[in-house]
Amino acid sequence: MAITTAPGSVREAPRPASPARPPRTGLGRKVRDNLTGHAFLIGAVLCFAVFSWYPMIRGIVMSFQRTRRGVTSWVGWDNYIRIVNDPSFWTAWKNTFYFTVLALVVGYVVPFFVAILLNEFRHARGYLRILVYLPVMLPPASALFLFKFYAYDPSEAGLFNAILKALHLPTSQWMQSPEMTMPAMVLASTWMNMGSAVLIYLAALQNIPGELYEAAELDGAGIWRRIVNVTIPQTRLILLLLAMLQIVATMQLFIEPLILANGAGAEDSATSVAYLIYQHGFFQNDLNGAAALGVIMLVVLAGFSAAYARLTAKQD
Repeated sequence: MAITTAPGSVREAPRPASPARPPRTGLGRKVRDNLTGHAFLIGAVLCFAVFSWYPMIRGIVMSFQRTRRGVTSWVGWDNYIRIVNDPSFWTAWKNTFYFTVLALVVGYVVPFFVAILLNEFRHARGYLRILVYLPVMLPPASALFLFKFYAYDPSEAGLFNAILKALHLPTSQWMQSPEMTMPAMVLASTWMNMGSAVLIYLAALQNIPGELYEAAELDGAGIWRRIVNVTIPQTRLILLLLAMLQIVATMQLFIEPLILANGAGAEDSATSVAYLIYQHGFFQNDLNGAAALGVIMLVVLAGFSAAYARLTAKQD
């Protein structure tokens, strides 16, 4: 049917509105609406359960067992007593803590000041950030072999020895010297990993209000006082977080001694706890001892994490 409103014009009658659908209610609607989220959550939980939680629980169980000729028996604390009484246990912990302290002095401080320096540049920021981050994109093994055969060559053909000779300074044996093994590994590790920390620091620095620096300059503060009184307090939480991550990462020292020092290094100067676990598990076929040593490391790292959580909770 058509309604004539004027000569030569025809307008169709409006169609009747379709009846409104009743809203879906109940648990089924919530599940259907969040099906994608539930699927991603279930996948993440399964991945953690299979690749993280199960190996962790299995390792704790194995640390209280002993397997001989396919027969597994419970031995209680025997594996822990045997591991602790091993002289290499204390050597590995001493080397690991030494590496961690050196990494905190060098590998933790240097990226922060590099980020402050890059933040002051007004030109070529993108190029400089790519240049700093470039070592992170290299495979760790490739970077370490580069240091081992090119930079740390004990002859005068090595890069670092050539630089020392040009400066009329005594050369070094680097990885062949027990005294230089740990500093050399810290230097290589810092070069490989500092790019990520620099970018995180840069993001934190750019969130600091410029008015704070202007006020500090009006008060006559130099660059060092601005760093101490403005930059560090404003980035305190990021500094604490990266310090915790640095401790956890450096105490799991493994690939650096494995490649640079061929494992133990000169006079066991490069043996770390993680490398000692590798030795027990794959060279001595002592999986139970390796599991006990891994549980000890887990407890130590959990203690550092608990101390960090308590410290940040007090400051908040």
